[in-house]
This record gives sequence, C-alpha cells and structure tokens, in this order.
Amino acid sequence: MNINDLNEEIKNNEAVSIYFSGKTCGVCQVLKPKIKDALDKNFPKIKQIYIDAQEFQETAASLNVFTIPTVIVYLDGREFLRQSRHISVGNFIEELNRPYDLYFN
Repeated sequence: MNINDLNEEIKNNEAVSIYFSGKTCGVCQVLKPKIKDALDKNFPKIKQIYIDAQEFQETAASLNVFTIPTVIVYLDGREFLRQSRHISVGNFIEELNRPYDLYFN
C-alpha cells in the first residue's frame, strides 16, 4: 500500500491499526495472527491494515518504521500508540483499552 492510499485510510476511518511486517521475518509471522485476534476480540471498531515493509519501503520509511514488526494505532487521524520489535500482546491490549473505551463509548 502506498503512502497516499494509507493516508486516505487513516483519514476516512475513526480507528486504524497498521501492522508492518515482512515475509522473511519469523517473529512477524508468529505475532501477526495474535495481534489480529486481539484486535478482533477486544477492539472490533479498529480497521486493520497489514503492510509488508520490505515490499513497501517508502511507505514504512515515511512513517519512521525502520524495524519490524511494528504496530501503529491511529485514533481520529492521530497516532496514538506505536510498538516495535518486542511486542507483548497483553501490554498492547492494556495500553489500548482506555483510549478505545473513551473514544467509542
């Protein structure tokens, strides 16, 4: 996904999660379904986008993503949460709970 398309998605959705990974990243492949499952169960209103940072290097670089895996969450068009490399799914959920509840409830 190019940066213009990504910016449109961020602009047109209240909440967006972007997961940057790569085909050759073993950790990325293991973590991806866990993050997806956590978002599906706990934060159903967040639109999920997956970007191969190796394929779309320009998009990743424009968002200062230089390591994978990286997850960035936008609420109302603003970056709210960013986690990279050693991501704990439990901590990710915990950090997102309060702002998600405040924004959507």
